[in-house]
Amino acid sequence: MNYEAGMFGRQERLEYSGEGAPKSRRWLWITLAVVVLVGIAAFFMMGKQDGAAGKAAGKGGSQQASQSQIPTVTIAVPGRQAVQTVISGTGSLAAKREMPVGVVGEGGLVTRVLVEPGTWVAKGQVLATVDRSVQVQTADSLAASVRVSEADAKLAQANLDRAKALVSNGFVSKADIDRLTAARDQASARVRVARAQLAETQARNHRLDIRAPEAGLVLTRQVEPGQIVSGGSGVLFRMAMGGQMELRAQLAEADLLRTHVGSTAQVTPTGSTQVFSGTVWQVSPVIDPSTRQGIARIQLSYDPALRPGGFASTQIITGAQDAVILPQSAIQTDAQGNYVYTLDAKNQAVRTAVVTGEVTDAGVSIARGLTGSERVVLTAGAFLNPGQKVIPQPLKKQ
Repeated sequence: MNYEAGMFGRQERLEYSGEGAPKSRRWLWITLAVVVLVGIAAFFMMGKQDGAAGKAAGKGGSQQASQSQIPTVTIAVPGRQAVQTVISGTGSLAAKREMPVGVVGEGGLVTRVLVEPGTWVAKGQVLATVDRSVQVQTADSLAASVRVSEADAKLAQANLDRAKALVSNGFVSKADIDRLTAARDQASARVRVARAQLAETQARNHRLDIRAPEAGLVLTRQVEPGQIVSGGSGVLFRMAMGGQMELRAQLAEADLLRTHVGSTAQVTPTGSTQVFSGTVWQVSPVIDPSTRQGIARIQLSYDPALRPGGFASTQIITGAQDAVILPQSAIQTDAQGNYVYTLDAKNQAVRTAVVTGEVTDAGVSIARGLTGSERVVLTAGAFLNPGQKVIPQPLKKQ
């Protein structure tokens, strides 16, 4: 009985204590509602800020995209500089004045050859000797004849002098004087004839030797001791007068017209890196009708590396003028001709027609179309259009 009463009393206390729970839950819901409202307000405020930032970012992005679409090109103000007009050609090396040497006398048996190819000789120097044993005997005989004639002339003169001394005494007539005078004159004439015959023989003997006609360099030798030579033996030696060489450069008709006597030239033999300086001394007055080429002869000083018959190339400098020089990349070509792009004050591409000139190691010269003060696009010209805006980047000097 007491147990039941106790249980009943405990239940009543529990029920009585639950009367404050609804009130607590009410405050909890109010707090949750306030938190939700604050979150919603914060969400809308953050959305406005993100929208503004998005608009700003979108505007900057469009500007960057627009800026990235403008190409960057390298430009330079070329100015003007001296450009040499250079003509290229090739040809064969040869002696400037080649002298063929042969037999000028009667000829005979060659006894000695005194020079070899590459030997420098003086004018009149003996190159080879020919046997003259018979001719020497003939010369000695004529020399004796001269002495006999001189003795006869001396005797005739003495007889005449004695006769003249006796004329005044009447021992010698005038007719005798005339006869003795004629004998004296005949003897004197025979002396001159004998001397002339001796001189002729000596000259012939002198011509038996093969001699250098001028000072120079022996190029070839085509005779040996023991060989029989005569006037029909042909060329025995070839010489270069003074040792001077030349390049006979083959030039196109248009280049030949621009080449003149006195132009300087640089000659490089084939297979060699050595360069020789020369001067154009003759320009061919005719053009080969089959090749449409002519010859410019370039004088060169002697050097062992310049061998006649060899092949060489040359650069002939025909003059110099001031011109604009541009790299090949700056020049564009289409159906309308050659052109370059220059930039105006707004950095817009302007098509400028040009006429090209000489091509050198420094670049291509511009004959007409530019003054040198323009800003010229050096690269990317093939991808530009007239009026297109670009970002110029000056060429860095090296």
